[in-house]
Amino acid sequence: MKKEVSNGKLLGVAGLGWMFDAMDVGMLSFIIAALKVDWGLSVKEMGWIGSVNSIGMAVGALLFGLMADRVGRKNVFIITLLLFSVGSGLSAFTTSLSIFLILRFLIGMGLGGELPVASTLVSESVPKEKRGRVVVLLESFWAFGWLLAAVISYFIIPKYGWEIALLISVLPAFYALYLRFSLPDSPRYLTVEKKKKLSIAASMKAVWSKENAKQTAMLWILWFCVVFSYYGMFLWLPSVMVIKGFSLIKSFEYVLIMTIAQLPGYALAAYLIEKVGRKFVLVVFLIGTAISAFMFGTAESTALLMTSGILLSFFNLGAWGALYAYTPEQYSTNVRGTGAGMAASFGRIGGVLGPLLVPYLVEQNISISSIFMLFCIAVLIGAASVFFLGKETKNVELS
Repeated sequence: MKKEVSNGKLLGVAGLGWMFDAMDVGMLSFIIAALKVDWGLSVKEMGWIGSVNSIGMAVGALLFGLMADRVGRKNVFIITLLLFSVGSGLSAFTTSLSIFLILRFLIGMGLGGELPVASTLVSESVPKEKRGRVVVLLESFWAFGWLLAAVISYFIIPKYGWEIALLISVLPAFYALYLRFSLPDSPRYLTVEKKKKLSIAASMKAVWSKENAKQTAMLWILWFCVVFSYYGMFLWLPSVMVIKGFSLIKSFEYVLIMTIAQLPGYALAAYLIEKVGRKFVLVVFLIGTAISAFMFGTAESTALLMTSGILLSFFNLGAWGALYAYTPEQYSTNVRGTGAGMAASFGRIGGVLGPLLVPYLVEQNISISSIFMLFCIAVLIGAASVFFLGKETKNVELS
């Protein structure tokens, strides 16, 4: 019983940190739409906000992934939480796009570092027969963060401004102080810590060693395709709704409804991941994401737009949950943080390209349906990489 309570507490503590991450990313999509009005931003400038955030996430995933194998998962978790929380608070006081972009880079570093490190910490701390389900449940906190972001954005931004919404997001900084006293570090990391650790160069080399090369190639393709499509689609959801003829307020309402659909997606993925395995969940949910993206891009009626948007949220976020469960399981403990961080870092390159590509294609008079078809193809490539290169890790003991 004590072990169960410990696992539940770990999930709750890490999950709340994850929720604050999602709240920040979720609010950004609404803030970009609001800044377009307040600052008179061009479509390209709007795209740069999302892309600079992803550049920071790429740097943070690599840097903090390497750090996690040297100073511990818990310490890095706290550092990254504080970094993005304080950065979010400061960005509320900016009056120029250049300063806002610098702070978004720092916030992105915190976000990018925290996500793979938190999933690594949790996956190393729970029994193998529950590992996948618990990590997917950890990812489900992302949906609650997006819901919180949507509620704050809907009620706060139109009436009080985007600055107040950002100030609300600084609250995680206070929570991070609590983490220092309540969060245990990974028992597997503590075991390795007593032995000789690999150097940074040796860790990075080991990720591409003969033993790990196949799963690393698979993960890098998968992460790139998933991140490219996710940030290309979801950061632009409110704006795409406006392009399709809805008001900014109405688009907030619709995106909120779509976000609620993430919760049953996570629930089904959490159930299936220990029943039928990681590969099945990833492939099926990614194919579902691709079909939903195609439907959303071609939707011309409100009913079809809402239905396809709900399915897109359902399948895409379920796939994200499986991705975070699957990634740390590919490596041994001494390089797990490095391997997960490098995969996430490479994936964030897609997060840079996705938000930039949308406004560029819009300016070239490329239709929304064609743009979403591109994301559909990217997701299918990610599914193929898992199907042909991935190995099943259900109930496999972490080395």
